[in-house]
Amino acid sequence: MLPGGLAAQTPAFAFDSVIARARALSQQGFQPGPQAPDNLRQLGFDAYRDLRFRRDRALLDEEGSRYRLQMFHLGFLYTRPVSVSIVRDGVAQPITYRSDLFDLGRNKFDPPLPETLGFAGFRLHYPLNQPKLFDELISFLGASYFRLLGRGQRYGLSARGLAIDTAVSSGEEFPSFREFWIVPPAPGGEQIMIYALLDSPSVTGAYAFALYPGEASQLTVQVTLFARKPIRKLGLAPLSSMFFYGENQSRPATDYRPKVHDSDGLLIHTGAGEWIWRPLRNPNGLAVSAFLDNNMRGFGLVQRDRAFDHYQDLDLRYEARPTYWIEPVGAWGEGHVELIEIPTPDETNDNISAFWVPRSELKVGEPISFAYRLRALMSVSNVDVDHPGGRVVNTFSKRLLSHEAAEHNDPTVRRFLIDFAGGELAYFMRAPGEVEVMPSAPSGQILRKFVIANPDIAGIRAVFDFKAPPNSTTDLRAYLRAGDKTLSETWIYPWRQDG
Repeated sequence: MLPGGLAAQTPAFAFDSVIARARALSQQGFQPGPQAPDNLRQLGFDAYRDLRFRRDRALLDEEGSRYRLQMFHLGFLYTRPVSVSIVRDGVAQPITYRSDLFDLGRNKFDPPLPETLGFAGFRLHYPLNQPKLFDELISFLGASYFRLLGRGQRYGLSARGLAIDTAVSSGEEFPSFREFWIVPPAPGGEQIMIYALLDSPSVTGAYAFALYPGEASQLTVQVTLFARKPIRKLGLAPLSSMFFYGENQSRPATDYRPKVHDSDGLLIHTGAGEWIWRPLRNPNGLAVSAFLDNNMRGFGLVQRDRAFDHYQDLDLRYEARPTYWIEPVGAWGEGHVELIEIPTPDETNDNISAFWVPRSELKVGEPISFAYRLRALMSVSNVDVDHPGGRVVNTFSKRLLSHEAAEHNDPTVRRFLIDFAGGELAYFMRAPGEVEVMPSAPSGQILRKFVIANPDIAGIRAVFDFKAPPNSTTDLRAYLRAGDKTLSETWIYPWRQDG
């Protein structure tokens, strides 16, 4: 009791509380925290999947709530416990680990698991696809990774809270969310709030996620970061995906599937209003591409191809993998969108990363705050963020044949074929002579160019032949126009001409 007989009151939880925690933590040395016991860290993938949260123990199931909360067990790759609290009436109530919350499957633990364990993460369920069926909507599991679904989607790519020194020779640092607070929606409401505290050797951060589910589920993310020490490369709103092969690369002889990827391109809406499409690749070596911009309007890793017969995978359903579109809230200033492509021998690795790198550095003692929207989409055009004109749907390249050109014996000449569809291209398909492809490259030579009507896509196939010096690299660009009118987004593709 306080003097005068007044009871002490716990301050009401608010985002400012998380910011204060992050600020105070940044002024202390980094402490990695406890790890799961050995018997959990040694679990294999299949054994870990046997640790299932019991559905009848789901939280947030009070009357009127359309959300269900389930926890992930520690084990396998997920060895650092996180704390999760539910905030009611401004008071944060931590969720306590109990072994009876989980079905351990075939796992036998000797000695028994301690009741002091935390959790690896959590997921929220919601009647996303049917009014009376609770589907997984969002999950937070491992480091600062999270995944979000919209209606009719299957999990594919991931988002992250922050990227630090990705593809830097000194090695990447992986920040982690260490604490979460979940604020259920008001009675009859749909939006749920998730707050998170991020920590790493270099930075701390406070995150607020406003989640609204639907056909294109949306997160509005507010972030405040505090540096513990200088950071060489800071990646905001990072996305991670997988690209094994597509129509622009050869299919392995041992695989029956025409394509295998979670995303097939990087789409950027620049501050100047240009739309850039960069097809993804599985490169022979690490590849880093930077797209300089000022006040970028949006970017995303996109799964454009939605035809099942282009994948033929009944189990993994790559055609249903979502697109994640990032849209800044407010001006982000100067910087660049960075795309990282890493060689992968199979589809089990996330080998693609994309994020925004601000030109200004995050300095110790000078926190930065920013916000953005993340949307999980089947098509970026269904929320009016896509290019209004023609969009790239296929990218091909080939050696010239003898009947195609005199340079057919020249190994330094390559033919590129790009299919554009959408916008006014169905109209111009009836008069393709009105359309011109505009290819360019900083080095090398465009030998010839032409377009062909492509009725299978109700669009235009643009073709050009490119000659490059041996052992050279360049970035090819191309778009369609009719007179002075631009008809399509800009296609950009890196090319290496081997000697």
